Amino acid sequence: RAIILTGFHLATDSEVQLFQHSLEQHGYAVSLSRSTEASPFLMPETNEQGNNTWDILICLQSSEKSCLKRMKFHQLKPHQKVNMIPELKQAFSSKDGLCLFQSNEWLSDLKLPIASSACAAHSGQPRDTNSSAKNEWMRSSVPGSPSVGQGVFAFVKVYVLITSVTPLTAFFHSTGLVRSEPVKNSYSAKLQTLFQKYLGTDASLQALKNIKEAISKILMAAVLSSETSAKTRRCRFCFQMMTFTVSLNSSLVPEVLKVHDELNFDDAEDPGFDGQIKKFFLEDTMNFVLSTYGENEKALQTLKNTVSEDESYIGIQGRCPTSEDFHLIIQFLRQLKKQGPFELLYPSDSPQLRTFQDNLSQRVYGREDSLNDAAAVNHCVTELLDRIYSTLLKKSLDHSQRPEDEYYFSNCGTEKCTVPHIRQLYTDPPLELTPRFTPRIKEYYSEVPFDVVMVKIRAEPVNCRCQVHLEERKGPRRTANYPVGLGNSRISILVVDESQAEPVVMTIYTINIYRENRPSLPVFDDYVMCGFVQDCGLIIRPKEPCGLEPVPSIPPPGYLQGHTQACLSGDARGRWVVPCLSCSDNRTCDWREVTWQPDHCYHPVLDRLQLQACMKERKKVLFIGDSTNRGMMFYLMERVNETLDDWDKAHDTVVYHNVNEGKTLISYSYYPQFWLSKDQRPTFEKALQHLILRSRPLENTEQTVIVVGGVQWLSTDHLTIIHRVLKRENLLNILVVIKTLGMGFHLHVDGIRSLSLKAVQDLYYENEKILITAQQHGYEVIDTFSITMGRFKEFLQGRCACHFHEVGKRTFSDVPLHRKMKLSRHSVKDFNSHSKLPGLQDVLSISNSPYHVKGPINQVYSEILLSRICLNKSLLQTCFLH
Repeated sequence: RAIILTGFHLATDSEVQLFQHSLEQHGYAVSLSRSTEASPFLMPETNEQGNNTWDILICLQSSEKSCLKRMKFHQLKPHQKVNMIPELKQAFSSKDGLCLFQSNEWLSDLKLPIASSACAAHSGQPRDTNSSAKNEWMRSSVPGSPSVGQGVFAFVKVYVLITSVTPLTAFFHSTGLVRSEPVKNSYSAKLQTLFQKYLGTDASLQALKNIKEAISKILMAAVLSSETSAKTRRCRFCFQMMTFTVSLNSSLVPEVLKVHDELNFDDAEDPGFDGQIKKFFLEDTMNFVLSTYGENEKALQTLKNTVSEDESYIGIQGRCPTSEDFHLIIQFLRQLKKQGPFELLYPSDSPQLRTFQDNLSQRVYGREDSLNDAAAVNHCVTELLDRIYSTLLKKSLDHSQRPEDEYYFSNCGTEKCTVPHIRQLYTDPPLELTPRFTPRIKEYYSEVPFDVVMVKIRAEPVNCRCQVHLEERKGPRRTANYPVGLGNSRISILVVDESQAEPVVMTIYTINIYRENRPSLPVFDDYVMCGFVQDCGLIIRPKEPCGLEPVPSIPPPGYLQGHTQACLSGDARGRWVVPCLSCSDNRTCDWREVTWQPDHCYHPVLDRLQLQACMKERKKVLFIGDSTNRGMMFYLMERVNETLDDWDKAHDTVVYHNVNEGKTLISYSYYPQFWLSKDQRPTFEKALQHLILRSRPLENTEQTVIVVGGVQWLSTDHLTIIHRVLKRENLLNILVVIKTLGMGFHLHVDGIRSLSLKAVQDLYYENEKILITAQQHGYEVIDTFSITMGRFKEFLQGRCACHFHEVGKRTFSDVPLHRKMKLSRHSVKDFNSHSKLPGLQDVLSISNSPYHVKGPINQVYSEILLSRICLNKSLLQTCFLH
């Protein structure tokens, strides 16, 4: 049985849930209680039967005082464990705990590795913000990464698991937090790997060895100070996680700055990861403690026989190991066999630590008046443990690891990636993965709400010779931000062996994430119409309102009359309109009915016959631009043909002859070819000329259409180039449509550029310049920036967060569910007459296409494109006559 004392934590808190799950995974029946007094299983020590009814006690931080006050730690049975060690709580309970060691009569002249700046307040001197440690920090020679030079090499947080203090046994986690600049937060890293990267093999081993020795000395001093105290409450089978903050100077000499008697991640680089980092450290701790805990009579008897046959193991002053001592030793041997992410800290075969231990023994145990029974036993068993570690252990532990241990214990001595698996997976925000993550399972599924637009993922490999790359073989290492588009997103995590000349992908893990649409309510009779231009989460026009505002029920003069007129251009000012119960709460809106509404006109939507007749007059339509332009092209093809039989992510020049029963030719050229180096990329002028050449013969009339645009590469210079090329090619009379800029690149995604808020705001003004310049040249325009900026969160798949369309095979689920809903007659009539695009429901009824261009935002500006192509000038009357 396991008991969790929650204190002020709720049963639903993540930490409580974590401990409960870990314990249940190891076969424990778990009980929750607020305090020791509230638990029926923590009966008074006088009741022997009650004392044996539990095996593991977890005291969370808010219940700690209850545990320390009520628990009789010295009366615990060998099968009982608690996740705190009273001796360490006592030694480090004061904020000046480290400094108290300096003033201890037994320790004052031992030169403990404690930074002098950490004890300035304790010594009575004013704490100098320009302390030596900070000055050394500021003199770090290479900002952004650890580097040896003058001053501090790095500040490191080391996480230490103490599994016993009598005798002292401790392990440190291979991952720590590292910081090399005063202005930046810490980032997590495997300490051995990090040191090796910046220091080389020999120096990295020395740095780690020095840190281990410094922490060991502090722990030894803490144990000594608790042993010499009359208030000590011994707990031989308790365990505790601690955090040591250590500075390492350019000579690789460490000093301990601070000790936390719990896991501490205060200055972590990614605050969103804090909870998960703690979660995985706690998981590692519980796996380590519980998997090495249990009875083993055969191993116990073997150890007893070995000790009794060798007189050199008999303890000091004739004290022989007790049965409890043997249980501790067996536990220690198990821990050494299954360390996983933990590495042995103490006991150690370091000569420096041996000398330090001898000095401690001489100071305390060499004085007859200070040698109490507890101290003598501790010294005896410590000597025994050291001897066993030096002899039995080194002989017996030369074994081949068991298959079930490969994910937690991996040999880094080889130069190859021998165990190509991920040990731990961190996500921010935390994802509920199905199934639960284990190294053996390679594919996972998770759902996230609408407001989650980006997920940060970090993966830790089992083997230090393996590298983790995200998304592709040479993608970001270990950590990357991913935009999460609406619907399905797929993230690949690759474990790569880089020991070869060309990196080899050994294993691929996949996370499938489904992001939900906006929370939506169906339209009822009592709705109001709300409109918005920009989202308050990204204010692009600071002088204008953001979010939902009521659309006036009594329109201004000319408003209703204006709605009877078709818009004269594709950049007519407008807003998104949606029916809601209240404009003050966007959760009460029917977002399935949101539509783009120009202020004083409407964009006609052509039915299939009108569109086919129009495109018969438009003999050739040329598209040049990026994937957002390509999405409009495929939408046009599907609308005209009523089907989309052919589709690919073309990144070159493609010509389609099968549009409108072969009566219309469509060609496409991808620009810019960003994957090429700048000196190899074709210029826009050459790309446009090449497209024109591939599309010839072309008529110098409006029967020829060129659609130009993309996300953010377009500028007024490109419009000048268009005019120059068309003049040279004798095509000045063709119809040119400019698709303006769009939202995208607004998230901090690894591997691609990202825009600040100021840069996004600057795009708005650049977009205005493009609109003005295009009109000066007589070009048609589609203002996609104004249309996308209010719904920037509704992007679909893609790392740039700029795609508002996707093409996929049609499935039954593609049919919008809200089309089956029965709305009130009043709502349907009123909503459709004032805000719905005429005929748009007919467009959505296409059902016989093997492929389908999805995306309501792309649909809106693609329909505007069709209206500008077909209702322009001379074709306006022709199309409507058909």
